[in-house]
Amino acid sequence: MEHTPQTELQTSLKSDEKLSPVKMHLAQYIVALVLAALMVGLWRLQVVGADGYRVLAEANRVRHVPVLAPRGRIFDREGRLLVDNYPSVSCYLLREQVHDLSADIPLIAQGLHLSPDQIQATLRRYQSAPKYQPIPLKQDITPDEQAFIEAHRNELPELQTLDEQRRLYPRDGFAAHLIGYVGEVSEEDLNQPRFAFYEPGDVVGKSGVEETYDAILRGKDGSRDVIVNSHGKEVGALGQTLAVPGQDLRLTIDLDLQMAAERALEGKTGAIVAMDPHTGEILAMASRPTFDPNQFAVRLSRSYWSGILNNPDHPLLNKAIQAQLAPGSTFKIIMSVAGLQENVAQTLHVQCNGGATFYGHFYACDQHHGPVDIHNAIPYSCDTYYYTLANRLGIDTIARYGLEMGLAQKTGIDLPDEATGIMPSTEWKMKTQHEKWFAGETISVGIGQGAIAATPIQLARALSGIASGGVLHRPHVVFPEELTPDQVSAVHESFPGSGEKTIPLSTENWQTITDGMAAVTMTGTAAAARLEGIDFAGKTGTAQVMSHDALARTAKGHNTLPNAWFVGMTPRRNPDIVVAVLWEHGNWGNNSARLAAQIIDTFVEKQRRKASNLRLAESPAAPVPSGTPTVPATPALPVSSPAGSGQKPAAE
Repeated sequence: MEHTPQTELQTSLKSDEKLSPVKMHLAQYIVALVLAALMVGLWRLQVVGADGYRVLAEANRVRHVPVLAPRGRIFDREGRLLVDNYPSVSCYLLREQVHDLSADIPLIAQGLHLSPDQIQATLRRYQSAPKYQPIPLKQDITPDEQAFIEAHRNELPELQTLDEQRRLYPRDGFAAHLIGYVGEVSEEDLNQPRFAFYEPGDVVGKSGVEETYDAILRGKDGSRDVIVNSHGKEVGALGQTLAVPGQDLRLTIDLDLQMAAERALEGKTGAIVAMDPHTGEILAMASRPTFDPNQFAVRLSRSYWSGILNNPDHPLLNKAIQAQLAPGSTFKIIMSVAGLQENVAQTLHVQCNGGATFYGHFYACDQHHGPVDIHNAIPYSCDTYYYTLANRLGIDTIARYGLEMGLAQKTGIDLPDEATGIMPSTEWKMKTQHEKWFAGETISVGIGQGAIAATPIQLARALSGIASGGVLHRPHVVFPEELTPDQVSAVHESFPGSGEKTIPLSTENWQTITDGMAAVTMTGTAAAARLEGIDFAGKTGTAQVMSHDALARTAKGHNTLPNAWFVGMTPRRNPDIVVAVLWEHGNWGNNSARLAAQIIDTFVEKQRRKASNLRLAESPAAPVPSGTPTVPATPALPVSSPAGSGQKPAAE
């Protein structure tokens, strides 16, 4: 075959395209090594190091950090601060940071000064909560506890600190029942519709103003989106939503009168409430014994809680609106209204010889008053007169007037858990006890004893309404005009009561009753509490806690003494202030009258200084939340001896 130059060139190119066997094997080995290296790397990433890298991947991500809104502050009617906030740091537990917390619990407990059982209990409480939700481990931690968390950031990435604003109340329980306290929302709370938008760990109002106006005071929380590394440390920020602080609240309380009420009740058991009858504004409200709301604002110790629960005088009870007790002779004012309006009392005259017999039973009066009519029955507080009047009127007529005056029903005050009291009647007894009413039971009701029960706020409203010509207003502790219409409607729906009402009361009867109440503090049962230069009127009440027969069989002691009541006002007609005092086991109503006189005197002197345009330089300073309220010495009250007809006033 003839080889041409072209065929020789093609043969040469084909031989050059073939690789040598050595080069081919070398290339194969290189490819195999590369593939083996890749497979080993993938195996280490996906098998050997899977758990570690998964933790790192989960830890290096965006964290949603809440920014808690500070609660609104609370002021008195003149803008003086009552409740403030203070900066605090709390420790939260992030369950997403670790898978097994049990190994870290001993160290966490040691650093935060908690017991392991406390931490375990907290974890159990929040075990049903979403895992991304931080768990509040300890509130208001100390600087050394903060330092512990920072020092162990690598070991304990699950611990996080959060800046908060915490409640700061006046010390020693000043106005505690009125203001209330805040606490962490409970599991029981979360089952109620009112707490539908709350989560475990949220702080809410638990009583008083804090509870009623929680939605206004609590504000709206914000948040920060931050990038954290595997140790839980922030390494970047993405954005934030600012928190909206809660709305400040101005109460109708007058701090000067509140201090006078707190001072008057010191060392006693009972309640004082002062109200403006023209508007229903509560000017002061105190209850004893009291409690320290600061104990509830952070963490409540077991010993403190046990002491409150075991106290027979119930420190958590706001006696101004919850103490349901026989009103004693303060009820005689309502009896007088019923008797006069029914045209019975005008012509009723009795001879008091220390009591009277009805239905075969002798009912005692504390004195021999002699001839008594409606004009001296009130200042003498003659039981014999009101026994007779009650017998003439009958229980159902008495009950009708009691109900018209707001007894046995809530007043509608904007505070939680108000009690209703009892106004007995034939229908009431059949409904509650399935028995008929006996005529003899009416006699005791006529002097505010027996089955009848009322609260201080009910008596304050009823008697001030009578002194105002029959006009009764709804009591309230926050100015309605400073709320939106929707907020006012919500409050009225949440706290229904008898509300605003006017009782038909003739001018002549109104004057007779108010003149009789003025005589109580001039020559009657409260003459020792008389205030010179002040038109001070009122009614004492001494309510037995047990019958005379039972008392005779019982060893006498403090808890067997009668409850002392007094409801007073100034001036006698269309008063500017009414004060109701309950002193449990205070013995005689004139003792409570002296307490009421202190508040009345403080009010009048303040009004006189204002009218004279004098600077209130000597007015007591507002109690700062960080310390005990500074209270000046109580001024000596001018007390005159009983004067007038020579009739010895009863000690009621």
